[in-house]
Amino acid sequence: MIPYGKQAISEEDIEAVVDVLKSDFLTQGPCVPLFEQALAEYCGAEYGVAVNSATSALHIACLALGLSEGDWLWTTPITFVASANCGLYCGAKVDFVDIDPVYYNLCVDSLKAKLAAAEQNDVLPKVLVVVHLTGQACDMQGIYELSKQYGFSVIEDASHAVGGRYRGKPIGSGDYSDITVFSFHPVKIITSAEGGMAVTNNTSLDEKMRLLRSHGVTRDETLMSHESDGPWYYQQVALGFNYRMTDLQAALGRSQMSELDRFVARRHELVERYNQVLDGLPLILPIQHSDSYSAFHLYVVRLENTSLSRKEVFQRLRGLGIGVNVHYIPVHLQPYYQSFGFREGDFPVSEAYYEAALTLPLYPSMTFAQVELVSDALKEVLL
Repeated sequence: MIPYGKQAISEEDIEAVVDVLKSDFLTQGPCVPLFEQALAEYCGAEYGVAVNSATSALHIACLALGLSEGDWLWTTPITFVASANCGLYCGAKVDFVDIDPVYYNLCVDSLKAKLAAAEQNDVLPKVLVVVHLTGQACDMQGIYELSKQYGFSVIEDASHAVGGRYRGKPIGSGDYSDITVFSFHPVKIITSAEGGMAVTNNTSLDEKMRLLRSHGVTRDETLMSHESDGPWYYQQVALGFNYRMTDLQAALGRSQMSELDRFVARRHELVERYNQVLDGLPLILPIQHSDSYSAFHLYVVRLENTSLSRKEVFQRLRGLGIGVNVHYIPVHLQPYYQSFGFREGDFPVSEAYYEAALTLPLYPSMTFAQVELVSDALKEVLL
């Protein structure tokens, strides 16, 4: 089976992890701040806060921005549920903005219209989570301008997009948002086995997220209610969580960063080959905006002009050893979210996208011969 995604682990990665296993610190040691610094510098951001997952990063990012009960968080329906759940974790309410029919990211025109209506009803969002689907950046300039006009904060969910660029600058630079969140799950661009990071240019947000990731406990006297009792002393000054990343994970993530640009470049080579060999099939191939240099976490095609259902195509390809997948089921169609009143038809562009979407295998160690195998299987099924 050719999987849809797969980590690439080198001997250097293994050696980096083994070095930590032989060291004095398996967690809360020097590797985490080194990984944070490396990724922040890569992005051109001031701060990085490493945590145990991108979901945790989204949660503490929302809390740091003051999201709480009675507030609204908006995001796109075409994402993993974590992009919306982070709002519920904070006691906020969640709503969605439909996607652009060409690029599949959150549609700025739809956002503009929804904000105008929300202003009339006094239900503007406090936080907007924009998702760089498949690794391609959203229209961040347009979103940034609306955020200033309507007064909401912006989190970039860049779980798919480390190594990508927007208008020539690394995603995560913070030029158009308050916080950017990355994922290091094994199928993502680089991995720390499990893990995530939030990057920001705001000192206050950085400090709040650091506090929240470790129980709300501090040894910083400037944050305490009174002078420290001694070198052993700490205070809990907020209700935080155990969202820490281990040094083992950080060592792997930092080692993987040395391959980040190569991984993304290889994904682009594979996408170019896909675009060539799939030309002429009854598929809509992914379209790239000129403002974006995608990290290409995923290669999503859409079926068109075929008598076969997506389920039939999916099952036949799996039977031929092609590990296709689907990204994503619209969040508002999940039973949990339908309990809030969301229904089929609420976000028609997202629903139309989902009905035809199919994710093809893509990962750095994939060969051109495997791309040809995927193409041959699609031709066998569709033609």
